[in-house]
Amino acid sequence: MNKLILGASIALALAGCGSSPAPAPASDNITAAPKPVTDQPAQPPPPQSAEQPFAQKLDQVLAGSWRSDKNKARDQYRHPKQTLEFFGLKPGMTLIELTPGGGWYAEILAPLLKGSGNYIAAIVTPKKKEGEDAQDMDALSKKFSGDAAEYGDAKVQQFDLKAPNFGPANSLDMVVTFRNVHNWVMADAAPGMFKAVFDVLKPGGVLGVTDHRAAARADLEKIKQSGYLPEDFVIKLATDAGFKLDAKSEINANPKDTKDYPEGVWTLPPSLALKDQDKDKYLAIGESDRMTLRFVKPGGDQIFNSGDSAPKADAKN
Repeated sequence: MNKLILGASIALALAGCGSSPAPAPASDNITAAPKPVTDQPAQPPPPQSAEQPFAQKLDQVLAGSWRSDKNKARDQYRHPKQTLEFFGLKPGMTLIELTPGGGWYAEILAPLLKGSGNYIAAIVTPKKKEGEDAQDMDALSKKFSGDAAEYGDAKVQQFDLKAPNFGPANSLDMVVTFRNVHNWVMADAAPGMFKAVFDVLKPGGVLGVTDHRAAARADLEKIKQSGYLPEDFVIKLATDAGFKLDAKSEINANPKDTKDYPEGVWTLPPSLALKDQDKDKYLAIGESDRMTLRFVKPGGDQIFNSGDSAPKADAKN
């Protein structure tokens, strides 16, 4: 083989072993693969509303160590979480609880609104130093002053049951009362109480009521000393004062309650007025059947959104 042929062969061989030829231009119809995104969650979490942390705080309050086991045991009858959510309680509200008694709901509401609203306990001005009103005020004041971590922002105010005044007109977001309307009825003070509540609430403000519910078509005069009240009578008290019935709930209903006991509603727990007589029978019934009603003061936007905004059909007893 001559040198020219040998040189050409070596050049061809070296060309075949060299770098690959440049790729052909990409077609206009081919899309380049996207670059991977780093540090990006597969599905971003939904934004939290102010009510979500508030609902979590409510759960924490209900489990709070300052609540006794005895009080926590009554949650199954009183359904505090569902009841407060039904009323539409929100952070930032100024709320009055009327005649909180021993403070069962105060132990929930005051810590819940601490730092995110205002809680005020309104108690009837005591007429006797040893009377029930004086005992309630003393016990509640000691409770609040003895645990600043939970009750440091809570306030107590007094009012005259026969001439109630709860503060400047149109100044409150919500008023709640639990099993007290029957006491106002027995004291002939109910119309004045509902009117005073109407006056102090802002337009759009809420009145939340629970009370012992009488049997259907019960005669008020025959049963009002029993502690039970006809639901339509309570609704009329509120609407006569200017409120609009916004919704009813069966959260606190108890179909086992026959409402025909020797000592009225106080025959049932927690009072157990007959003490050991038929105690197991009444414990098996549980606490009373209760109406749960939400009223709104007309004239402004509703300040809540509980998801239950329309009145329901009358409850069956």
